[in-house]
Amino acid sequence: MDSNRDVLDTHQLLEDEDSQLRPQLFDEYIGQQDLKDNLRVFVGAAKMRDESLDHVLLYGPPGLGKTTMSMIIANEMGTHLKTTTGPSIEKTGDLVAILTALEPGDVLFIDEIHRLNKVIEEILYPAMEDFCVDVVIGKEASTRSVRIDLPPFTLVGATTRAGDLSAPLRDRFGIVSKLEYYSDEDLGKIIERTSRVYQMEMEQEAVLELAKRSRGTPRIANRLFRRVRDFAQYNNDDIITSHRTEEALTKLKVDHLGLDDVDHKYLLGIIHRFQGGPVGVEALAASIGEEPMTLEDVYEPYLLQKGLIKRTPRGRIVTDLVYQHFGINRES
Repeated sequence: MDSNRDVLDTHQLLEDEDSQLRPQLFDEYIGQQDLKDNLRVFVGAAKMRDESLDHVLLYGPPGLGKTTMSMIIANEMGTHLKTTTGPSIEKTGDLVAILTALEPGDVLFIDEIHRLNKVIEEILYPAMEDFCVDVVIGKEASTRSVRIDLPPFTLVGATTRAGDLSAPLRDRFGIVSKLEYYSDEDLGKIIERTSRVYQMEMEQEAVLELAKRSRGTPRIANRLFRRVRDFAQYNNDDIITSHRTEEALTKLKVDHLGLDDVDHKYLLGIIHRFQGGPVGVEALAASIGEEPMTLEDVYEPYLLQKGLIKRTPRGRIVTDLVYQHFGINRES
């Protein structure tokens, strides 16, 4: 693996368009108040002791700010962030190359850490606990193990599937935190900040409407803002109005609950093809042409949080709220 290609420094990430929207410090980060307050204490205490921050595991649905929080941790610690992903580390040598390139105090961010190969995962255990790695060199009879000392560093792992992490790896994180869905109020503040970054004014009613339809997720809020902005600019609007916002979101098939076309296929598929459930996720995924893992990681967490579905031992069931939302008589 080319470590220069797969392990990016924060300065390279800042060149991306999305990085303009990312807050750089705790004070700029909107939402996740409990997590933010606790991390502020842990980071402050580590700096007072002149130590690296304990290893951090962030988990929760995609798009809630796990990557952004890792950048903020590095910025607040006054150190550098190196970032990679679990699937991109294919061999033990790849991980060793990443670890030995770290400087004292660096933050190493591994996204999708649950997808690390188990053999590679075992290399992390001594690295996290004792700041060292054991490397086997030589062939056959001349094989020997060499221990390489590492500088103190902080590993920040992010995952959407905390249950898929092995217990030995999970137990080596000193700070384990879940990111929650955002309130409409916090999403509104994020959308207002995004509108200032893109220099496109937005009516307050439009902000609230967009926040309501963003599934409690900043990434979705920013994505929908860009599409609404496209509609406004194409129609030569000087300001994004609530009318233009509703028009754009309707054409994007995002309804008042934030449900999109896939959500509709998912929910209506359970109703029409499986009589409201229960149905297994594999059968449901096959019937609507989606991957089971996509449904479980991306769509179901929000549907569960809104009380639209239930997971039972026999499968997924839609609730009465779904019938009300679509105006369907449950008896029909």
